[in-house]
Amino acid sequence: MTTPVLQRKGSFIRTMKAVGWSFFGVRKGSDYEKDVNQLNPVHVVIAAVIGVTLFIGFLLLLVNWVLASGAAK
Repeated sequence: MTTPVLQRKGSFIRTMKAVGWSFFGVRKGSDYEKDVNQLNPVHVVIAAVIGVTLFIGFLLLLVNWVLASGAAK
């Protein structure tokens, strides 16, 4: 049985870790079950948006660095 969303006690830091590991696709089944029962879905959405933003920012910095170094000629 799942816990109502408002009563879930997962911290935002735990949510960020869970979303970070899910980006790599390496998550234990037991950890996944804990996450489903404890993490707040609103926190998951916010953490995912932050993670995607950081990932895109990293890619933009990497592309700009490669282009500036002249290695892409």
